[in-house]
Amino acid sequence: MDTIEFIQIRKFIVKLGKMLHKYGTPAFRLEAYLTEIATYLGVHASFISTPTSLTIVIWSDKHEDEYNHAARLMPGELDMNALSLTDELASLVLKGELSLSEANDKLDEIDAMGSLYGKLPTGIAYGMATGAFAMLMGASWSEIGWSSAFGLLAYVWTLWSQRSKRINLMLEPMTAFIAGLLACAIGSYVDPGINIPLVVLSSVIVFVPGLALTMGLAELSSRNMVSGTARTMDAVMQLFKLYFGAFLGVTAGFSVFGENVYTPAESLPYWATWLSVLLLCIALVAIFRTRVKHIPWALAAAFIAYSATAWSADYMSQGLGAFVGAFALGLFANAFTRIANQPATIVAMHGLIVLVPGSKTYIGLNSFMTGQDFVQADHLGQEVFLIFMSLVAGLIFANVIMPTKKAL
Repeated sequence: MDTIEFIQIRKFIVKLGKMLHKYGTPAFRLEAYLTEIATYLGVHASFISTPTSLTIVIWSDKHEDEYNHAARLMPGELDMNALSLTDELASLVLKGELSLSEANDKLDEIDAMGSLYGKLPTGIAYGMATGAFAMLMGASWSEIGWSSAFGLLAYVWTLWSQRSKRINLMLEPMTAFIAGLLACAIGSYVDPGINIPLVVLSSVIVFVPGLALTMGLAELSSRNMVSGTARTMDAVMQLFKLYFGAFLGVTAGFSVFGENVYTPAESLPYWATWLSVLLLCIALVAIFRTRVKHIPWALAAAFIAYSATAWSADYMSQGLGAFVGAFALGLFANAFTRIANQPATIVAMHGLIVLVPGSKTYIGLNSFMTGQDFVQADHLGQEVFLIFMSLVAGLIFANVIMPTKKAL
């Protein structure tokens, strides 16, 4: 291998690694995938990925050429469209159908792409996701409507944060604070008796880091200690910021508008649960920027995960039911890689969203701080811990039974 070829290879690997990091790829998947790419391209490499950095060392067979690269990166956000296109491009390179110079140009084009779905559909998706979560939690129809409205407001704050660094720094607590304040005003003057804490939680559910906590624990279980610890602590701090903003907003709202007396509403019919799962999955398509051809797979993943969990709940505890759901999801996601030749993450994330207990972590924090439960929940702390462990174990068992075809 001559020096010019080595330079082309290391440029491609560095750019590929940074882009996959940007799209929210977990450390153990990113490092394994880049190692596979480096091996196929005929170089040796070592990678260390954390949520805020990426270190790359590449060398040739006899160490004639060596290259070190360390970059400080911002935590990535899930972008399934870009992840899918990037994986397809890497596959073309490995097949020899695309040169490294052409691949570098294509990577720039993918990186510059916006969302497949415009701002209006994404905003509607935010409202749909928050309303669907409220429905899943057994809220009344009016509470579902208010949660959806606050979800649209959360998207407005998200758009503003993309243009302002100051807003970006306080996005989670400020969104929760405004939602709490408005919910108190609505509870006093427009719709008395609504479950204010539940409405506030539903309105910020897109920011609750249940998925990040699960990814952090998965990284720890794979012995990625630095990345797993950093991701877990970042998720915990994000949860604290959300809760503090909501607590401050509700407290200020009660001081200004008066206390709200919660009046339990009539329970929704059983079919509303499945409708909420469907609406949540459809909303996640736009939020995760899923490619159109992968939408049926994504919807199927979510329903398989939820159905397996609901079915197993008749025979075992809810925590162990999450193990069955995660196991079924892992098998389906790994089958997806073999059939569609795409990363399992594309469909696995949709299924994990309906399983992760991020909302229960928030509810448990509220119970610990105030001594009050705004939804019926017994032994919440133990249940949340067991669900997290069950999710990680379920995915590990699935990878043992049916190994994934791709590292991503």
